[in-house]
Amino acid sequence: MSRKDSQIDGNKALRALAVCGLMALVACFSGCSTFGRPQRSTTLQATLDGNCPPEDPARMPAKELAKVTLPPYVIEPPDILLIDALRVVPKPPFRIQSFDSLQVIVEGTLLEQPINGLYVVEPGGMLDLGPSYGKVMVGGQSLEEAQDAVFRHLKRVLKEPQVSLTLAQAAGQQQISGEHLVGPDGTINLGTYGSVYITGLTLEEAKTAIEKHLDKHLDAPLVSVDVFSYNSKVYYVVTEGAGYGDNVARFPVTGNETVLDAISQINGLSRLSSKDIWIARPAPSGVGCDQVLPVDIAAIMKGGSTATNYQLLPGDRVFIAQDHMVAFDSLIGKITAPFERIFGFALLGSSTVQQFNRFPFGFNPNF
Repeated sequence: MSRKDSQIDGNKALRALAVCGLMALVACFSGCSTFGRPQRSTTLQATLDGNCPPEDPARMPAKELAKVTLPPYVIEPPDILLIDALRVVPKPPFRIQSFDSLQVIVEGTLLEQPINGLYVVEPGGMLDLGPSYGKVMVGGQSLEEAQDAVFRHLKRVLKEPQVSLTLAQAAGQQQISGEHLVGPDGTINLGTYGSVYITGLTLEEAKTAIEKHLDKHLDAPLVSVDVFSYNSKVYYVVTEGAGYGDNVARFPVTGNETVLDAISQINGLSRLSSKDIWIARPAPSGVGCDQVLPVDIAAIMKGGSTATNYQLLPGDRVFIAQDHMVAFDSLIGKITAPFERIFGFALLGSSTVQQFNRFPFGFNPNF
């Protein structure tokens, strides 16, 4: 064996010995916690202190075949509400404004040119009755004054017109009806009618608050309120990354999700994940104590068990622990990678020196 080969074998042996030593060192320092199941109880520190006994029937979580209905929905940012204006009548004295819709019915019109339908008041207050009749100014007038103005205008074209003019839809109704985002300040914007604070209210309470606010501008307003997009009530799926970075996914709560639904939302368990799964459930408003609910995912998926397929509630964290062997392999790789680079550079330097010693007058490409 040549001197060069002996030196290379020695470097390889030294490298292997260093890697083995590092692995043994990491294994010694990591102890059983590297491969063992995390220590936890059915509740957090409050249970350890004896303040929240896990056997309390009131704290038994709902499951797949024994679900519960959630409490009345509480509105928070950034929910989107769907509001429908059922009754929007301006308080007297009412004055016609731009974009108001007027119902105009006229008898005695020209042949095949009737006036019967909804007419929108144009910007500037003009009401367009058609090419044969022209436009008439109604903006800023009461309904009686507008009806009289239409009659006098048509009198120039028709002999004995009979005019009926009523308010079909106020322009303000367009600002109330539709989708409304709950802003960061907890209010929804109703256009010219201002903003209403509705955060922390149920749908029924929000309806009352909106109608009370509109009562300053309208005569006995009536609205309906529903949730268009449930954005504020969510649960989280936290996937431990075995040293490659943890992932957190956020999903809305609609009141029917279980642990299996949450797993399906992330397309199942990855190769980095173990079957060690639990739910971390915060106590509502800091009252009581938090819960940690172990999940037997193998029994749920393979055996159809519903015992730990818990119903998810707003704020739940479904935690999927990492595969400890993959995590250990990742840890060893992180520790040994710098030393491998150092040995690689040392070997490269040694080989370069040997090459120049053997071929001082030129580079041998076959080396």
